[in-house]
Amino acid sequence: MFMMKKRNFIFIIVIAVLVGALATGGAVYFVGYASGGYMAITNDEYDNYKLMKEKYGRLAELEQYIQEKYYVPVDNDKLMEGMYKGLFWGIGDPYSSYLSEAEYNEIMISTTGEYQGIGVTIAPDDTGLINVVSPIDGSPAAKAGIKTKDKIISVGGKVYDGSSIDQAVAAMRGKPGTKVDLVILRGNEEMEFTITRANIVMQSVRSEVLDGNIGYIRISSFEEKTAEDFKQQLRDLELKQVKGLVIDLRDNGGGLVESSIKVADLLLDDGVVTYTEDRKGNKDYYKSESGKTTLPYVVLINGGTASASEIITAAIKDHKGGTVIGTTSYGKGIIQSVEKLSNGDAVKLTIMQYFSPDGNVIHKVGIEPDVVVEVLAEDETDKQLEKAVELLLQ
Repeated sequence: MFMMKKRNFIFIIVIAVLVGALATGGAVYFVGYASGGYMAITNDEYDNYKLMKEKYGRLAELEQYIQEKYYVPVDNDKLMEGMYKGLFWGIGDPYSSYLSEAEYNEIMISTTGEYQGIGVTIAPDDTGLINVVSPIDGSPAAKAGIKTKDKIISVGGKVYDGSSIDQAVAAMRGKPGTKVDLVILRGNEEMEFTITRANIVMQSVRSEVLDGNIGYIRISSFEEKTAEDFKQQLRDLELKQVKGLVIDLRDNGGGLVESSIKVADLLLDDGVVTYTEDRKGNKDYYKSESGKTTLPYVVLINGGTASASEIITAAIKDHKGGTVIGTTSYGKGIIQSVEKLSNGDAVKLTIMQYFSPDGNVIHKVGIEPDVVVEVLAEDETDKQLEKAVELLLQ
């Protein structure tokens, strides 16, 4: 950013209408410098100067005020970073932000499904808090009792909210065996947890045969190998000649959209799985091909079913590929682009949203199941799973 103090830049504007300028309908301004000499600028250039001064003049004044008045010297790099972060904060979208180089490196974890931390999927909510979308199966967070819809208030004694979610993620990560303290808001009650970090290796797909010869496949997230693992386990169940299939997407916080599309391809005939649309109305369609499984299937969802898992659920519902059972999904249907800058920092910006094949909005709406089955605290068995098996055995 180029800045010059007012006392070092005194300019005098002399307006002169010239014959040549009159011929084009514009004016030429002469800008005089205190050091002498003149430089001509056009009317458009002067209008642009005024616009820039109105837009950034106050920012320059505030920076100078801080530099001159703050009681200790200010870190210029931190001050500039704060300006950039404030620009993205002004969007009002908790998923868009300016990232320092360290923050960028933290979020660009490999999508192979392995990292170090507590194992929880989080997202900003409408109140500005950090919402737990779902704990990862078998993770330290799940074992400690962290639940979907918990709100993370602080990590390691430092308070975070939706605007600092990337920093909260970084604070929860760390070397296996180290501990981190969390304060959770559950309803109106604050709860404290001390969780031991671990190496999180997500086995995103597992399967078994349930009573009644019903196949069951649990997908906990969509990683690079999820579609390949799902295909293999689906084929194994087909060879065992199960009567039907339960696909469990409950508390699946999402992951790679491409992976969910590949899984949908095994469950649907040729057609649109989802499409995206940007602010200019440009649409991109993602499609499945013919060759779906012949097994009848049911999909289980709940409030922790989000993002990529909602894409596949919406497609199955719109195409009537299978029955959706459970409770309304989370409602996260937007896509962020992360672009690295030349200085190592990065920007994360929501650039489009995705829709169901029938054009239904997912973001902040979620997906309503075909059959609603609530989970009650007094339930001693999995009522949603029981309903799924019941339907498949009819």
